[in-house]
Amino acid sequence: MSSMADQLTLGVQLKDNASFANFYPAGNQEALQGLMKLARQSAPGFIFLWGGEGSGKSHLLQALCHEAGSAGGATVYLPLKKAADLSCEILSGLEAMSLVCLDDVGSIVGSAEWEEAIFHLYNRIQMQGGRLVVTAHAPPLSLGLCLADLASRLAHGLIYHLQCLDDEQKGYALQQRATFRGFALPEEVLSYLLKRSPRNMSTLFELFDRLDQASLAAKRKLTIPFVRSFLEKERQA
Repeated sequence: MSSMADQLTLGVQLKDNASFANFYPAGNQEALQGLMKLARQSAPGFIFLWGGEGSGKSHLLQALCHEAGSAGGATVYLPLKKAADLSCEILSGLEAMSLVCLDDVGSIVGSAEWEEAIFHLYNRIQMQGGRLVVTAHAPPLSLGLCLADLASRLAHGLIYHLQCLDDEQKGYALQQRATFRGFALPEEVLSYLLKRSPRNMSTLFELFDRLDQASLAAKRKLTIPFVRSFLEKERQA
């Protein structure tokens, strides 16, 4: 299928650590439960997720693909921000997949060609009885889509607003990520890290991943001196 070949050129690859288990839901429990239910079902379904940067949209889409894929379904995750520079023909044939995840539909707003292509893909998936999940930074009717019919389609079905975590919840999320990897993150180290790291959750997780890898390579525990040294090297790099 040509669309799948195009995806390979995008370098689209699911993150191995993207799972429902290591997603800290806080006030997003309803959205998490809705996605977990969709992953288990074979019936048609459509979900629209929206929220600010770092609210976990991409993580949840990739976790959903992992979960649905482990049950034997054919899934595809497509970050539209990367795909927008390519032909919308990349969407051709995706209705044959059991689950299609389109990340960041806001990145194609204003492109008549892309808006129409997603509109027709939505209709084909509905006819095939497939599952579709779309994310954006705003609800469907506030995206500024030029194609009113697409906005109307996206406004139907389940819509979840993902809330960004506050500072305390970010700490809990990092503690959960550490526990998931089999080690405890000392409170003093967590506090030190949060005061000196980016506020965006996805960037914070990426920093934590690099820090974890560095500690494993050095065979050192995460202590304030180690974290301080690591952050200094990051700034100088």
